Amino acid sequence: MAASETHSAISESEPKMPTQRYVEDVENGNKEVVDETTVDTHERTAADRSLVWKQDLRIVPLCAAIYLLCYLDRSNIGNAKTLNANTHDDLLSDTHMTSYQYTIALMVFLIAYAIFEVPSNYFLKKLSPSTWISFLMFSWGAITIGLGGVHNFAGVTAVRFILGIFEAGLFPGLVYYLTFWYRTEERSIRVACILASATLAGAFGGALAFAIGHMNQTNGLSAWRWLFIIEGIPSCLSSILVFFFLPDWPETAKWLTAEEKALAAARLRVDGSHGHGESLTWAQAKDTLTDWRLYAHYAIYFGISTPFSSLSLFTPSITAGLGYKNLQAQLMTVPPYAVAYVVTLSVAFSADHFNARALHSAIFATIGAIGFMASALLPATSYSARYGCLIIAASGAFSCIPPLLGWLSCNVFSTGAVGLAIALNVSFGAPGQIAGVWIYKADQAKKGYPTGHWVNAGLLFFVAVGCLSLLVYYRMLNRAILRAGGAGEVRRLYKY
Repeated sequence: MAASETHSAISESEPKMPTQRYVEDVENGNKEVVDETTVDTHERTAADRSLVWKQDLRIVPLCAAIYLLCYLDRSNIGNAKTLNANTHDDLLSDTHMTSYQYTIALMVFLIAYAIFEVPSNYFLKKLSPSTWISFLMFSWGAITIGLGGVHNFAGVTAVRFILGIFEAGLFPGLVYYLTFWYRTEERSIRVACILASATLAGAFGGALAFAIGHMNQTNGLSAWRWLFIIEGIPSCLSSILVFFFLPDWPETAKWLTAEEKALAAARLRVDGSHGHGESLTWAQAKDTLTDWRLYAHYAIYFGISTPFSSLSLFTPSITAGLGYKNLQAQLMTVPPYAVAYVVTLSVAFSADHFNARALHSAIFATIGAIGFMASALLPATSYSARYGCLIIAASGAFSCIPPLLGWLSCNVFSTGAVGLAIALNVSFGAPGQIAGVWIYKADQAKKGYPTGHWVNAGLLFFVAVGCLSLLVYYRMLNRAILRAGGAGEVRRLYKY
């Protein structure tokens, strides 16, 4: 049966949902769906929970593993820069690159990343998630392996640009993909599980670099070359599994019963994206591009992107500046990422549980800013204290991202426009990521990288202020909507 026919058949067979009205506690930002017919809410909740759990087992671990491999392959260049630098067998020494040229190589990746994020979500929906994501995975894995064979600045730069093309679509694609399966209030914790795998990749990458560092000059290859080769292979092999096992849409999932497919469609009728059922129209695209409210979200995401990027690429350099040398510096990148992993999941769960995404993002952005600021103020020789500040800064910076992404997606009311808004959001973060490659200057290593820490602190304070300002604005809009609406009328209220 064709996909469109399948979707139509499900729509015809699904049970009629009861009439609903939306009630919101404007002071607390909580919205409740109240049924106006006599339906056994307990039974429907049990079925709903069973369906969501079934989806979680199939979707979330696989998506998290995909993003872990993606993040590992994009950030391992930071490990390659310092790996075996004491014997001059590191990336910069073997390719005769300067620190400035290394920064250029980092930047071109992000330029490609920014350019190709928006069109990638179009292909994800056009071709199906399993087809598009598996193609991206195989491509970036092969390119990462190719990085192990570069010999000069031109080669590194060219290969990194191509890597950016294929990695660009993954994260916005995964966030968009979740809208095919989950309601708005269910997404933040699942985005967090995916994004937290980046911190897990950071921890795993440091440990793996420590181990691979002992392979230096095995078969005549420097350890950093083995690093790219070994870390690229899993992406290529895993792409085959993704092609066969990543489910595309609820209506085509063979592991769902007919009743579960009907329930999945009914759950997403109001605030989900409909895989085959709705495409982006020019009118929706225009509305999305001209909605200044969304640009406030984009500006906030720009602010968080610089700390995210700089920590992703320079944590090995930062730890090397804290008195840890060579392979020990690789190993000491593990604790900041490991702590950030736990904090990120905890914050996302709390943000969803209390339906307070803006406030959680603001609080933890402030915590991250304090960590960076303290590190900048401490003497450069206060290694232990500054290492503790790095852990606090990383935990705050990483943990406020999932609530921000969930907050955006639940305030885009056109399901056809969700993919565009998410891709635009991440694309607007690209300039922030580009800035992140420049702020940790090699000539400030002995001073403790004060410029990088101050810039990140300032931007995280900006994120906190932006979240609180937008929260206040949404409260004002909701009050106006409630005052203007008639009794029993269904209204879409802004969430925060």
